Amino acid sequence: MDMEEALNSTIHPSCLEEPPLAIDVIKQLDVFGVALYSMLTLMSTLSLLLYLEECVFIYRKVPSPKKTTIMWVNGAAPVIATMACFGMWIPRATMFTDMTSNSYFAVVVYKILVLMIEESGGSEAFLKSNAQKTFKISVGPCCCCCPCLPRVPVTRYMLFLLKLGALQYAILKTVLSIVSIILWTNGNFDLSDLEITGTAIWINPFIGVLTIISLWPVAIMFMNICNTLRSIRIIPKYAMYQLVLVLSQLQTAIINILALDGTIACSPPFSSSARGTMLSQQLMILEMFIITLVTRALYRRTYDSLPTDPHETDNDQNSKISLQAPEGEHTV
Repeated sequence: MDMEEALNSTIHPSCLEEPPLAIDVIKQLDVFGVALYSMLTLMSTLSLLLYLEECVFIYRKVPSPKKTTIMWVNGAAPVIATMACFGMWIPRATMFTDMTSNSYFAVVVYKILVLMIEESGGSEAFLKSNAQKTFKISVGPCCCCCPCLPRVPVTRYMLFLLKLGALQYAILKTVLSIVSIILWTNGNFDLSDLEITGTAIWINPFIGVLTIISLWPVAIMFMNICNTLRSIRIIPKYAMYQLVLVLSQLQTAIINILALDGTIACSPPFSSSARGTMLSQQLMILEMFIITLVTRALYRRTYDSLPTDPHETDNDQNSKISLQAPEGEHTV
């Protein structure tokens, strides 16, 4: 008991308290802190402004069913950067900002799948062009180690299952986020509580399973049609989506684990956990700003429809020639 009291007496009281209020964060900022916070705030503001400008461009230039999907996908990095900025300035709002970012990105996972289908001409055109093909399903993150899995024919039911697999994450992630916030306000949800009786130890692994299940259909679709959509730069677009996934989920999880372990030291007025969250948000703003610039360059164009079947093109040209032939005979 004496050793514990001696240990506690050497720890700053702020290291054992909740995250500081926004006014406390502002008061403890030095010149470097003011410059850093101002620069990161400017980055997140520019990310949001560039996204709004991009939405206006997409709304004017891209045909109707596709424009909404592209707006959703384009908004992943700016929304995460904006929420990270709010969480940086208001540490006690981190629960709400993180849940908002994660719920939005859960919808983006589904929208990426929809985007690839729409870039293929829509569901009907996709089914028609792939009617005689089979899709490889032994891809990550679920079955990359199972090359013996049979190829699956492209049918309407298979397309429905792919959509359902991605959509379930968008719905259940949002529902579980709301439940987590409700439990958190009542003191029943704490990320640092790793006891078997804690709610976080049950909800977070379940969300992880849902995430893996939702990523599998998107990976199946991409691996099987990436060559077809290469002309519209689907590979770098998919890479940006994967990068946002890794940075917003895996990077944040690693930093939180290091903070809970005490590897990230306490720095008053921030506890170890709150400081880890702050570092994660600052990194996120910088990374999402760069991704916003890259995705803006990738999507800032009006897409043409995919090239049609060459046989159909020849038939169309022959029909035009046959229709024009009588006119030539009359002119002679």
